[in-house]
Amino acid sequence: MTAVLRQPQGVAHTRIYAYGAARGELVVPNDALVGPIDSSDEWIRQRTGIITRVRAEATTSAIDLAAIAGAEAIERSGVAASDIDAVIVATISNPKQTPSVSAIVADRVGANPAAAYDVNAACAGFAYAVAQADALIRGGIAHYALVVGTEKLSDVVDPTDRSISFLLGDGAGAAVIGPSDTPGIGPTVWGSDGSKAEAVGMNHTLTEFRDGVAPWPTLRQEGPTVFRWAVWEMVKVAREALERTGIEASDLAAFVPHQANMRIIDEFAKQLGLPESVVIGRDIETTGNTSAASIPLATHRLLEEHPEVSGGLALQIGFGAGLVFGAQVVVLP
Repeated sequence: MTAVLRQPQGVAHTRIYAYGAARGELVVPNDALVGPIDSSDEWIRQRTGIITRVRAEATTSAIDLAAIAGAEAIERSGVAASDIDAVIVATISNPKQTPSVSAIVADRVGANPAAAYDVNAACAGFAYAVAQADALIRGGIAHYALVVGTEKLSDVVDPTDRSISFLLGDGAGAAVIGPSDTPGIGPTVWGSDGSKAEAVGMNHTLTEFRDGVAPWPTLRQEGPTVFRWAVWEMVKVAREALERTGIEASDLAAFVPHQANMRIIDEFAKQLGLPESVVIGRDIETTGNTSAASIPLATHRLLEEHPEVSGGLALQIGFGAGLVFGAQVVVLP
């Protein structure tokens, strides 16, 4: 007889238990950045909604930020660190191409020997990682997962670049995900469009830098292209996430989009027809754009400032370099 493989059986539903956060130690106002880009505080505020952004000190890495945020999420969750058997870190800021940020973070937070891997999906990374944690737990491959979005984008900023440099900040946001008696994470709508890969990303390769033919790689973007794509195409993704979850925009307690630009966030809310009762994450105003960290950081702040949304539904959507995107509705812890 042919042997029959045993298949793990997971739980029916998952939810987010708690969030944790870590922000860069330095508060950087617009006036500190306007000289090299020949701009002004007023120009940055009008175009982006950013007043200040946080950046990490030179000795602080994306790994350090991730470990701080992860430890807070675990402490708040009530789950023992030793019970977490999967750690997924979304980042484009690993200071080394290997080992992974996740393996080091798993050890630092006390989850060793959890399975650990990094996800590179830029600003959609946290939504991607939440989708994977949900699937791993429902598939019986993990029991509890720590999901972290962490970035130190100040390492890859060209202060003279007018397209993106003034947007970027440093920080990490984390969430603990585990079994639930009722659905706490809705279906994920995700995808990519590599035909627009040049719209946002690094301007050089590490090998070009090594060979002396290019300077240190930094982030650049085609602002109008990214803006149009985010406003027109990503609203369709957000609507689909609501439809696949079986809810209306009016059922939401909160909306937490990637903190790319305040104008994009405002246009999103308008096109989705969000009622005034929906609290919108606007962490970008004082934190800046932190890529994979922006959704969990914005959610962490939103829960601190609006505890009344706890237990309600939140639509989160990330979108960025790739181009990639991911959205899902979650029940807030």
